[in-house]
Amino acid sequence: MNIYTVKAIVILDNDGKRIIAKYYDETFSSTKEQAAFETKLFSKTNKVILLDGLICLYRSNVDLFFYVIGDGGENELMLLHVLNCLYDSTSQILRKNVEKKALLDNLDVVILAIDEVCDSGVILETDASTICSRIVTKSDDLTFSEQSVAQVGMQVR
Repeated sequence: MNIYTVKAIVILDNDGKRIIAKYYDETFSSTKEQAAFETKLFSKTNKVILLDGLICLYRSNVDLFFYVIGDGGENELMLLHVLNCLYDSTSQILRKNVEKKALLDNLDVVILAIDEVCDSGVILETDASTICSRIVTKSDDLTFSEQSVAQVGMQVR
């Protein structure tokens, strides 16, 4: 049993273009190899769960595709928990508006959520509520008493 369960987490738009991609090992060491894999993955999304010896789970919504990639021998249920946590935490962050524009507007927070779910391929958390409670929302949502002096100064300008 290996603790490095996740090989990659990828979010593509409805044209198959990368929005976010985090690869956790050297399976796809160059950007060119990653792009080729993502193109192949997107073109076969509805057909396969196993691609090039890797388990590929996905979930789609409006104009986004969320993928979690694991080794061929990994437990699909663990990968599914990661995928559901990623999707649910993104949904909570985007206030149930899971679409490309909203994701791009909150890209920094979504990347933080991915980092809270998985680090270097090791699954850290699979509860979306816990992930969202760890992530600080944008300063616009905080009261002045909760913000630092620098944050208040940036809003005044």
